[in-house]
Amino acid sequence: MAHNERAGNAAELNQKDFSWFFWFTLPLYPYSRRRTLRKEVIKDTIWTFDQLQGIFYVVVPIRMTVVKLDEGGLLIYAPVAPTPECIRLLNELVAEHGDVKYIILPTISGLEHKVFVGPFARYFPNAQVFVAPNQWSFPLNLPPTWLGLPRKRTHILPEDSSKTPFADEFDYAILGAIELGPGKFAEVAFFHKRSRTLLVTDSVVSVPEDPPAIVQLDPYPLLFHAKDKTSDIVADNVTNRRKGWQRISLFALYFQPSVLQVPGWGEVFRNAAKASDRSKKSYFGLFPFKWKDDWKRSFNALRGDGRLFVAPILQTLILNRAPRETIEWANKVASWDFQWIIPCHFDSPIKAEPYQFRQAFSFLEKQPSVSAGLFNNSNYALPEENFKLLREIDKGLSKLGIVPPQQDKI
Repeated sequence: MAHNERAGNAAELNQKDFSWFFWFTLPLYPYSRRRTLRKEVIKDTIWTFDQLQGIFYVVVPIRMTVVKLDEGGLLIYAPVAPTPECIRLLNELVAEHGDVKYIILPTISGLEHKVFVGPFARYFPNAQVFVAPNQWSFPLNLPPTWLGLPRKRTHILPEDSSKTPFADEFDYAILGAIELGPGKFAEVAFFHKRSRTLLVTDSVVSVPEDPPAIVQLDPYPLLFHAKDKTSDIVADNVTNRRKGWQRISLFALYFQPSVLQVPGWGEVFRNAAKASDRSKKSYFGLFPFKWKDDWKRSFNALRGDGRLFVAPILQTLILNRAPRETIEWANKVASWDFQWIIPCHFDSPIKAEPYQFRQAFSFLEKQPSVSAGLFNNSNYALPEENFKLLREIDKGLSKLGIVPPQQDKI
């Protein structure tokens, strides 16, 4: 594996290189200013392009993967914002390996992926766009072309992966569409045969102990969440960056883990008046977080030894609506002989075997599958106490009839 990283030098690049004009279509931090970090993960074969997104400085990577085709040219999995910097870094690969031939939208519900595909495709007018079936949008279910996808060169991925022009190099498996009431969830996992690499969108993640490189380009969000109280002045060092990242990971994946207390707004406003920084950048001193002393224990349980797991929100609100379909999909993916996994979020690339991927879905089973290499499901499960808020959300949505009830484990 190669690990060369490439990003523009901030001192040399004009701010316009980071600009994303259509940020208002998905108003997430860092809004109109997005840096891009390119990494070669398999020499002359696979590259990742990381950007950043988040709310209230809870920032995580969002990732595009670029694969060199044997016949020449490039395949793009899950495009990111086509900023001038991003397109420049990609065109460096185009100059060496050939034009972008295929652009893949591997999800139907992930707006943070879908919103970039149309603008991205306009930079590569010869590329064919392939999208997961059963696309939808909210609040209005608009045709794909109304969402910016090019009319004449957008195609639905067929169930049979052998029917695509890139079938010799890729296999794929479609999960979905899982009914969620207002819409559906689906994901398409791609397997690049030659490099033995699996590309996934949201289905599995692994959390690194230290903040990813893209997060460290601007450490302010890390230091913001490293505070214990709003009046703290946090030094920029490795320890505090790691502390901020680990808390961000807990917040992003659980919303409110058991080790996070949310003080009342009266206390929040009183503390804001004492803040060392009450600028707009610091949200005027508002800091509605109070971490328990043993918060690190929850992060260690989440990370494990760098294991793969299904994000808690998918476990609690989505995949438990279709356990049988999900397990069948996981079994198909685990039948491929991959040794690397590249998700669209958190850590990447991940050294992993097929049984480890399959193991991540054991929460859907009453008894873990021996064929999947599972022998102690309880030791693998994430701590139940951190699911409290998500369970309450699930219960409330089900009671109101907004989402269908979860199904029994299989």
